Amino acid sequence: MIRAFIAGLAGPTLTDDERAFFAETRPWGFILFRRNVETPAQVRALTQSLREVAERADAPILIDQEGGRVQRMGPPHWPVYPPGRTYGRLPANDHLERRELARLGARLIAHDLAAVGINVDCLPVLDVPVPGAHGIIGDRAYAEDPDGVAVIGRAAAEGLLAGGVLPVIKHVPGHGRARADSHEALPVVDTPLEELEARDFAPFRVLADMPLAMTAHVVYTAIDPERPATTSRQVMRQIVRGSIGYDGLVMSDDLSMKALAGSYGERTIAALKAGCDVVLHCNGRRDEMEEVAKATPVLNGRAKRRAEAALARIRHAVEPLDPVEARTRLDAALARSV
Repeated sequence: MIRAFIAGLAGPTLTDDERAFFAETRPWGFILFRRNVETPAQVRALTQSLREVAERADAPILIDQEGGRVQRMGPPHWPVYPPGRTYGRLPANDHLERRELARLGARLIAHDLAAVGINVDCLPVLDVPVPGAHGIIGDRAYAEDPDGVAVIGRAAAEGLLAGGVLPVIKHVPGHGRARADSHEALPVVDTPLEELEARDFAPFRVLADMPLAMTAHVVYTAIDPERPATTSRQVMRQIVRGSIGYDGLVMSDDLSMKALAGSYGERTIAALKAGCDVVLHCNGRRDEMEEVAKATPVLNGRAKRRAEAALARIRHAVEPLDPVEARTRLDAALARSV
């Protein structure tokens, strides 16, 4: 019996209380943050402990390892990776090099993650920024146009898959136009639907074959003036499952973000009713997790099928990689572009 939520945890090791809670509530997966990461040996032990509690060798363990500002694993034990925009700023006369290097960077990230038992990365960022938008996306976006975002985003996703790590396309159907940080407030976008379809939603349409997606806590008044995408049945049905054509597993963005209203139980129910397959709760607070778990049903039906299909995309015979040679090649190419 697996429940349709992904849980965070408080620190670098599982407490006895967390072990008991996860064993009882049976979350589909877990997500790690910087507070959970110290050394490679410690992270390997933690991911092994989580899978022992879950009693599933393929239990998804997620992390946000984008590069730039969003990198949970970093020095001194792991290398620094550039923000997504770095790839988009490579010389414009060589699109193949942009794609190759973005794929290589993601392949190296997958190598780092797989070595410590992490099998899902919340990457690529497919948001298309516009002038005047909040900086929460900023240089996390690969480019300023939908074609550039889609090309580089696909390369990054394929690099992760080649290393046995599942990508998560985010933030569907698009956070790049938001003028507020959804961690702190609810962004409202008043752009006409035709423009959203042509620009904001386009990269998600190109990567609609990817196994996992994460929602945007953003209101699009042209579709649903009252609810953000995460809790909007109109957005989920008309746009995510409709015009984008996405049939993979959709997870909510973090339920503890201030863009959402109501109790944690109410947020959970609203997201699942709207059409999310699983919900995500990140901060590891036990009182909040209890509310989420209580409101979360057993994973079944189409959501279960999508979850199983996603995990089936993990390659156990990964693409060969010489990490030293690959890192040298990446660093040299990025240095030439400066």
